[in-house]
Amino acid sequence: MSDISPERARNGVLQLFAVFLKLGLTSFGGPIAHLGYFREEFVTRRRWFDEHAYADIVALCQFLPGPASSQVSMAIGLSRAGVLGAIAAFLGFTLPSAVALVLFGMGVNRFGSQLGNGWVHGLKIVAVAVVAQALWGMGKSLAPDSKRATIAVAAAVLVAAIPSSFGQVIVIALSGLCGWAFLRNETELPHARLEMTTSRFAGIAYFIVFLLLLVVLPIVAEGSSHYALKLFDGFYRTGALVFGGGHVVLPLLQAQVVPAGWVSNDTFLAGYGAAQAVPGPLFTFAAYLGAVSSQSPNGWAGAAIATLAIFMPAFLLIVATSPFWEQFRRYTGVRRAMLGINAAVVGILLAAFYDPVWTGAINSTADFCLMAVAFLLLVFWKWPPWLVVILTALAAAALLG
Repeated sequence: MSDISPERARNGVLQLFAVFLKLGLTSFGGPIAHLGYFREEFVTRRRWFDEHAYADIVALCQFLPGPASSQVSMAIGLSRAGVLGAIAAFLGFTLPSAVALVLFGMGVNRFGSQLGNGWVHGLKIVAVAVVAQALWGMGKSLAPDSKRATIAVAAAVLVAAIPSSFGQVIVIALSGLCGWAFLRNETELPHARLEMTTSRFAGIAYFIVFLLLLVVLPIVAEGSSHYALKLFDGFYRTGALVFGGGHVVLPLLQAQVVPAGWVSNDTFLAGYGAAQAVPGPLFTFAAYLGAVSSQSPNGWAGAAIATLAIFMPAFLLIVATSPFWEQFRRYTGVRRAMLGINAAVVGILLAAFYDPVWTGAINSTADFCLMAVAFLLLVFWKWPPWLVVILTALAAAALLG
């Protein structure tokens, strides 16, 4: 594979930042919708990739832990302008929603008690509807038959029984083994050749950095009194262990910040509801959590640490795996294992839907009715999420006075 010329890299970085900044400002609807926006921009409009190359980029990002749509943006930037291109694409796509959520978080800290609790409760209710919508769509595509539905339900039971990051790792590993062993007749993931410019030496180096941070950071943070280091470690591990991206990050983040007392459960769910009203990747919810943390650094500094930490594993893994992906995907066992892991993603989301999303928001008949209407508007009427979020928050504020 040939390296990208310095001239092409320099010319491409600013263009990539501008294009992805536009997408970061306008791409509402979650990761699946983001992939549609990317296809329209880079396959149909700009013709940077053909359909097969774009499909393989998406397949690579679905295989890795982390935020799928953000990883696709990084992979596109990597293929066009190398590592700097991946950074430019990430910054452009991430900054709009991250800044919006930090401002929202500061408003919650400063004015929340003066404005009353009704609108905060409305944000928690709409979070239930949004996660239910994700379950509805992901279940149909990732667990469409009896075998994969069984893996999904078993994953939900295990995650509920072992509510920790370690429990999710066990579930993902077991689901991959079940997919390899039992999903021999199901449709495998599509295959199309992908050309990337990263050398194998560079890929190995980035993977070593990924592993070192994953192994060493928890040890150092455990023995440290510095909250900034603990914050970076917690969000880095979250970004490194989340398969499926998007809403699946909810239980890991909740387990990371709520029991430790960094963020209250009410504040957590209110921010999760607000995250549905902004464009761009849902992982920028980390910026909100860093900003509203009860410990220092918080505000802009805490937001920057949490955001950098949660996206860093995705960046390191995209650069590390891109030169090896083509050869790796030739193995049919790997493709079958991925079917099982994708089904487990549905189960992990199902467990999170019950606790903390449902148990933290639905406390009365009125709450249930608001949630049902929000679900109807999102799934069947196809209203934009930001509008449903605002209307549900206003309705809850009116009901609770």
